[in-house]
Amino acid sequence: MNARRVAYILTAVLAVYLVLLAERAYTLVTSGTAVGAVLGLAILILPILGAWMVLAELRFGSRTETLARRLDEAGELPDVSDLPRRPSGRVERDAADAWFAERKAEVDAAPEDWRGWFKLAQAYDLAGDRRRAREAMRKAIELGNA
Repeated sequence: MNARRVAYILTAVLAVYLVLLAERAYTLVTSGTAVGAVLGLAILILPILGAWMVLAELRFGSRTETLARRLDEAGELPDVSDLPRRPSGRVERDAADAWFAERKAEVDAAPEDWRGWFKLAQAYDLAGDRRRAREAMRKAIELGNA
């Protein structure tokens, strides 16, 4: 099962949960008591927030996939399969650091090129820095107009 299918299945399960949570909130709001109404309104915030977060993540994933497809069609999608790996499957630290330095130099040389930012995001991910990987990918999306 590919990642996209898993994401859609999990989104559907979450949507069912959010609908049930919204139903419970509605029941509390219409209970006729002040405490029930306040609690119901507080609970109603959770499905709204959850739906917004899911949509934002799906949009981020879709845009990332669009950029990856564009790089692949141009034959520029980075191949990291030759990097040495630990028994766990993670890239060895020295190799990830060296690969990161190369990608960082590309971005420094052409800071307005979305391709460099995409590759830098992958380098951050290989180094285990997910927060910076997402930031770099957001920059690539912004520059690549995905």
